Amino acid sequence: MGTVTETMPAPAQVTSRTSVKGLAMYLSLGVLFGAVLMKAEVVSWFRVQEMFRFQSPHMYLTIVSAIVTAAVSLQLIRRFDVRTIGGAPIVVPPKEMGRGLRYAVGGTMFGLGWGLVGACPAPLFALFGSGLSVFSVIIVSAMTGTWMYGVLRRRLPH
Repeated sequence: MGTVTETMPAPAQVTSRTSVKGLAMYLSLGVLFGAVLMKAEVVSWFRVQEMFRFQSPHMYLTIVSAIVTAAVSLQLIRRFDVRTIGGAPIVVPPKEMGRGLRYAVGGTMFGLGWGLVGACPAPLFALFGSGLSVFSVIIVSAMTGTWMYGVLRRRLPH
């Protein structure tokens, strides 16, 4: 199984002007995405709790709509040969689905974190941005865990 860097194409050369423009666009989209998450109440601890207790279909319907949106978007990207801002083709490498202990452990860790924190990684920034400063601890913890995985990746069983 290859590493991510082996399967991903090399990034296109980007000028500093394009880079700043691209970063501004990504920041704007991130803020918009955070606002949508807040308005849709998918970052609400109570909504997450309702989901894990099977008390409301709100979160499940949101997840299903995200899956449908992603599937339609990928088909449109392929059909119309949509490219990145730099002009490079958008390539989605095939995903190797597997079985084993690592998926069970990883899924369990993700689910426990989601259940304990009340949010998956994307809404953490929206929650922090909405004034809940306690989420800075969770963001730092998530970043530290991601960094540790990067450092230890070659030593872990894959």
